[in-house]
Amino acid sequence: MGSGQTVAVFGAYGHTGRFVVAELLERGYVPVLAGRDADKLTALAHETGLDARVASADDPASLDEALAGTAAVINCAGPFASTIAPVIESALRARIPYLDVAAEIEANLDTFADFADRAREAGAVVVPAMAFFGGLGDLLATAAMGDWTKADSAHIAYALSSWHPTAGTRRSSAVTRERRGAYRLRYAGGQWEQRTDAPPTLEWPFPEPTGPRSVVGEFTMADVVTVPTHLSIPDVTTYMTAEAAREVVAPDTPAPAAADASGRSDQTFLIDAVVRSGDTERRAVARGQDIYAVTAPLVVEALDRVLTGRTRAVGVASAGEMFDAAAFLSALSPHVTVELLPEARR
Repeated sequence: MGSGQTVAVFGAYGHTGRFVVAELLERGYVPVLAGRDADKLTALAHETGLDARVASADDPASLDEALAGTAAVINCAGPFASTIAPVIESALRARIPYLDVAAEIEANLDTFADFADRAREAGAVVVPAMAFFGGLGDLLATAAMGDWTKADSAHIAYALSSWHPTAGTRRSSAVTRERRGAYRLRYAGGQWEQRTDAPPTLEWPFPEPTGPRSVVGEFTMADVVTVPTHLSIPDVTTYMTAEAAREVVAPDTPAPAAADASGRSDQTFLIDAVVRSGDTERRAVARGQDIYAVTAPLVVEALDRVLTGRTRAVGVASAGEMFDAAAFLSALSPHVTVELLPEARR
């Protein structure tokens, strides 16, 4: 448990940030609320009784003040293209671990490219994409690998019952579209490709009771960044159920609505992570509720392991490299139910 350690949460008043604050409190940590919107911070501080510190990504001094005296920082403030570098810089100055819940592919790539050497030389811990997208899929693929040291391909398929995007998701998506332009990204043959053709639509054989569903193939998410950073797999592909892929970009799709006292929506998810070597495949399956809410136990479990020394790497590392994947996934119960299926022939 947290034993009263203080943890800065940048973007604490956002949709995901609020879940993270609640999870930190549940596990015995003391969140320090941080962000640029003074009114939202004040309201959350009044609601929770927690310390609030106004800070902006474009004001290094304010970030340093927000992180002062804390044991670590969790960055929940998107668009992450604007916040990751400044908050990591502040964490390095404060000599504290940094974790984020970013699912912006280019921002994730920048984290590994720009901070790998500096963080390693400083002996710092930086864990990007420690969220539903990026972290969970990476852990599942790593656990599925087992004793394999390499594989031909990894496939991570998402079956979402619905996808009602938050305001933060819409802002991040807009930044990504502006930055990427007309092309989409794919990871094949051990390198990134810029594609202008439409992604394929196919059928994915999800485990029962979900069963076969129409999916958008090459629906590239943060897992495609995290997995190849530490697993020897030249082809990594993610898939999204077609209906959810349409919903998340539709302008009239509503934001998530709370369906229980914790604030979770009624959205359910299934992740089918498959690694293949020759004609043999291994898979790990995860089930749970609300992709935004489940990010909180994911990132707080990671935080707890970092602060208690249960890590396997120094510098910038994804979840599957930083932690014991099987042990981590087991610790997510009851938030996430995970099943490792027997090795099978294709």
